[in-house]
Amino acid sequence: MEEPLIFELSQPGRRAVTFPPLDVPTPPWSQMITSTLQRHQPPALPSVSEIDVVRHFTRLSQRNFSIDTHFYPLGSCTMKYNPKVSKMLISRTNYRTLHPWQPPVTCQGMLWVFAHMEELLADICGMDAFTLQPVAGAHGELTGILLAHAYHRARGRSPHKVLIPDSAHGTNPASAALGGFSVVSIPSDRRGRIDVEALKQVLDEDTALVMLTNPNTLGLFEDRVQEIAELTHRAGALLYMDGANLNALVGLTRPGDLGFDILHVNLHKTFATPHGGGGPGAGPVGVKRAIEPFLPVPRLKTQGDQLVWSEDYPQSIGKVRAFHGNALTILRAYIYLRALGREGLRTVSQRAILNANYLRVRLKPFYHLPYDEPCLHECIFSAVKQKAQGVKALDIAKRLLDLGFHPPTIYFPLIVEEALMIEPVETESKQVLDAFVNAMIAIAKEAETHPERLREAPTTTPVRRLDEVKAAREPNLRYRPPVPQQSQRANPESRNMKVL
Repeated sequence: MEEPLIFELSQPGRRAVTFPPLDVPTPPWSQMITSTLQRHQPPALPSVSEIDVVRHFTRLSQRNFSIDTHFYPLGSCTMKYNPKVSKMLISRTNYRTLHPWQPPVTCQGMLWVFAHMEELLADICGMDAFTLQPVAGAHGELTGILLAHAYHRARGRSPHKVLIPDSAHGTNPASAALGGFSVVSIPSDRRGRIDVEALKQVLDEDTALVMLTNPNTLGLFEDRVQEIAELTHRAGALLYMDGANLNALVGLTRPGDLGFDILHVNLHKTFATPHGGGGPGAGPVGVKRAIEPFLPVPRLKTQGDQLVWSEDYPQSIGKVRAFHGNALTILRAYIYLRALGREGLRTVSQRAILNANYLRVRLKPFYHLPYDEPCLHECIFSAVKQKAQGVKALDIAKRLLDLGFHPPTIYFPLIVEEALMIEPVETESKQVLDAFVNAMIAIAKEAETHPERLREAPTTTPVRRLDEVKAAREPNLRYRPPVPQQSQRANPESRNMKVL
């Protein structure tokens, strides 16, 4: 049943609360507000009771698809469950009321968390120093690009190329281009790794950075990474790691030990902080010793028995974020790290790898597996078998909604035709994975017997299949009240636009 808009529930005269008349004098500055700036009609707000509001938004919330309600195997995004104990702890007043402008002496506890978090991340990743300023993975990438600029400039060099595999996240080339570099795409080899021979052909003294995701977006470990690091450093370039898939490495290996010079870490992917929705996020950046002088300021240092902020780093790239990053997001990740400890983090990676390979083996007979070997955090299938029946990856994704599962990532990486990128993460049980496998097998069989059913999906959701291209290019997010009939006749273009 379709849920009406809150405006459609409106009834004249209905109120949720009635305020008493204002009993304060008119302020002198109100005379400065001219008639052109004053509202002469009341705002067009819905007139609803409190119970109308509560029921409306509760019904809408029950239609939400979230990690708290459903399996969310969104490949390359690590949609893991966020422990509620972290939310409970950061909700305490002494954390929520902190302000970035208050004197350091009044917030030593939070500064200590920052300092210890930098140390923990450096230890986990095999780096020498970290900055917590960046507030997203892409923001961390841009910070890394700026650090590479500063590093080469300090050495009297100005290389302008950044080499990136063709399977990379789209933010990699975007960040490099935004940072003023020319992007060179390196093809993948038949094993799904970066083609090292092709890399050698373009890796020269004009290369500033090689950006690598490990494990890569095909879910495979770049097993020649140390050779790549040696080649990169020999050319005078730096090796950057997109740490989006670090969830499969924590406790098992350290990027710094593999030869990486810079990396960013997505706290929302690896260390269980909220994901998506526009933020708040966190994308700390770690570096080796040679790049540490260029980290953003201010940085924490010890002064006597206290932590203080210092900007006394003349080679710094400056600020990349107002203040010091998203403090409560960092605190949530810190709680997660301290709760699990070293052994717990290793177990997280092991279970994530186990779950992904379980799905790979179970679904292999039903979907094409373009890279048939053990994977790490995610497995990549292709719907080319189903495409022969007129069923696309998009149809499979839509049908999963009918069966109670969020779809995996589709059509990425771009180098896999009809890609289905599935990441089960470590927090899902075998029972949940088996239910998902059964749904995927049922869809594969439907593609052979009732392909039209998949092309029409979803059929059980509140909204049927939308025109996604039109929705992206012509979003209609504004409610317009009905136009009186007489005005409609005068202006046939007027319509009551409604968003479902």
